[in-house]
Amino acid sequence: MPGSISPLPLDLSTLQIPWYFRCPISLELMRDPVTVCTGQTYDRASIESWVATGNTTCPVTRAPLSDFTLIPNHTLRRLIQEWCVANRSFGIERIPTPKQPAEPDHVRILLAQAGSGGGDVASRAAAVRRLRALARESEKNRVVMATRETRLALLDIAFEGSGSGLDSDLESESMAVLAIVGLGESEAEADLAARSDRLNRLGEILMQSLSLEARINAGAVVEVCAAASSTARSALGETDGIIHGLVKLIEEKSNSRAVRIGIRGVFALCLSKENRARAVEAGAARAVVRKLGEVETERGAAAIELMCRVEGGREALIIGAGGGPEAVAALVKAMGVGRAAEHAAGALVAIVSSSDSLQIEAVKAGAMGQLLLMVQGGFSDRAKRKAQVLLKLLRSAWPSHDAVSNSDGFLLQTF
Repeated sequence: MPGSISPLPLDLSTLQIPWYFRCPISLELMRDPVTVCTGQTYDRASIESWVATGNTTCPVTRAPLSDFTLIPNHTLRRLIQEWCVANRSFGIERIPTPKQPAEPDHVRILLAQAGSGGGDVASRAAAVRRLRALARESEKNRVVMATRETRLALLDIAFEGSGSGLDSDLESESMAVLAIVGLGESEAEADLAARSDRLNRLGEILMQSLSLEARINAGAVVEVCAAASSTARSALGETDGIIHGLVKLIEEKSNSRAVRIGIRGVFALCLSKENRARAVEAGAARAVVRKLGEVETERGAAAIELMCRVEGGREALIIGAGGGPEAVAALVKAMGVGRAAEHAAGALVAIVSSSDSLQIEAVKAGAMGQLLLMVQGGFSDRAKRKAQVLLKLLRSAWPSHDAVSNSDGFLLQTF
């Protein structure tokens, strides 16, 4: 937790922590004491962990927890803070006052203020901005906000002007909140993907909006919707402007967030086979490979691998001045980035399989060292199989590059 301090030990030389300041579960000084329905008080993190592991009884009394509501014990927290201050000479720091999760009633009030009956556009947008701030503040707030009621209300606010062609802060801010809170499968399918007016509006914003922030927020909504439902992925991919708009985000030169959202959106859409050819046609393969390694390397490499599996995907990466060597170099570099290695190797198999010159380029770029690490290291069996296939493809290129001449004997032993 940012700004937090390490838990205090039970005994600090001459100082003893009062027993009633200790959490009965962790036996450590409570930082955020909360009381459960049995009247017992615990540190919030400890009792939440207790419940999350499937326990349904009070740890002290063993009585069933009929209600899992956690009530902040403000009086005890203030006493603990005062004790910390009084004993600061022993090196004890005052525990910070924890921010409490958003109240559902507060969220409903803000949604009502942001709705069509909430007043002028400026005041409605201000209410949505407060919702966005709450969602960004903590995971607990996002859990409180991730209800069907909230999602439907945000969808209505975000798309109430569909067809008007006008950008607005209200629309953009609402989409930003939706992207943070997420969409369930039912909302993604019935309340967005099944609404052609809403789909068309997303495409319109992504392609035509003069506001980069609005385009980024629309792209983020595309991603969360595509991630929630395969049906939604298909509908999004078929809509004019959506894939091309995501490619425009990837091609932004000075905004890493735009690039990140664009890559995430393309990857989510490419999880459906029918969208891969559309993405290739929109120029997504070349756009992603040019930004590979800057942001979202794992998803970027995965998207490239998926696009290489469809007709024209490989060709889209290697056609053009310097296209093939550039793509190969970027993918070899991506093999050194954690879980991106498997997808980069898979994409390289498709790209170099029928090109001796690109196999040589892969060896020159350092593919052999990365592949050896994959074969010997702690990668999945699937990743190792892809690495072995690529090693076999590159075998004929080894003599063409001195950097691997001393490794030939060892490499041949891997097959």
